[in-house]
Amino acid sequence: MANPSLAKVNAECPHCGFKQKEYVAAKSSICRQCGRSFSPFAPKPDLKLRTREEAPPPERHSIFGRFEDFWKRQRSSIIECFECNRKQQVCGAATSTICPGCSAHIDLRDYKITSGFSRSIRTRGNVHLTGKGDLGSSSVVCRSALVEGRLRGNLHCDDTVTIHCSGKILGRISARHIIIDRKADIHCFCRVRAQSIEIKGRMSGEIIAQMVTVQKKASLQGDVTAKAITVEKGGMFSGQLVIGQISITQGELLEDQEPAGTNILESHFPGAAPRPLPAT
Repeated sequence: MANPSLAKVNAECPHCGFKQKEYVAAKSSICRQCGRSFSPFAPKPDLKLRTREEAPPPERHSIFGRFEDFWKRQRSSIIECFECNRKQQVCGAATSTICPGCSAHIDLRDYKITSGFSRSIRTRGNVHLTGKGDLGSSSVVCRSALVEGRLRGNLHCDDTVTIHCSGKILGRISARHIIIDRKADIHCFCRVRAQSIEIKGRMSGEIIAQMVTVQKKASLQGDVTAKAITVEKGGMFSGQLVIGQISITQGELLEDQEPAGTNILESHFPGAAPRPLPAT
């Protein structure tokens, strides 16, 4: 096999431009035309080598993350002022705004609670109480809430409350729609108000709503005042029931809240004495 260092290639003299054959491994040579010494494969002195600056690597975002950010920027929603109830349209990426009617500040942030938290919250965003969270605020007002941890305060949502935990709930809950998840097993010590309540797990407490649904394998124990109630096959309901014309307005959902922490339900049924909830 031929030695690659013995191969010859064309080399150009940088002084006179004469071209001649030189070995690949040659470090220097003599021009056969002008007799001057030169390095056959050295860069020409009048040429400047440019080094391209390496750009910093772009930040990597998942496709889902980029789509979520884009959708949030494009989405808009209608919110209502806490003070004067004036409605306005805001961008989905906004974290706060000012009411054009009364100049009141409106919080639009989402809150994720992962530990003990006792400050009041009033936002048009969402609240997520994680499994390790402990919410002891006297008042929490938000758009929607997901409850997976311990709730000891009062909670009001303009839209939906989803409960995915087990244990005692000492505060009051009011919302447009309440969902008790399949794995939930809760004991509410204060009255629960909603336009509709969907029970997929286990719940005990006093309910005032327009529509109550107890799904298959779910159970509800307590006093219920509702316009209609549905107990699916395999579901269970035990307690006092009053069916009638129930009209719950937003003002009634936000009425002055009773102190949390009582362990006796105050029944609103005529002639019914207060009774304690089942011990846990």
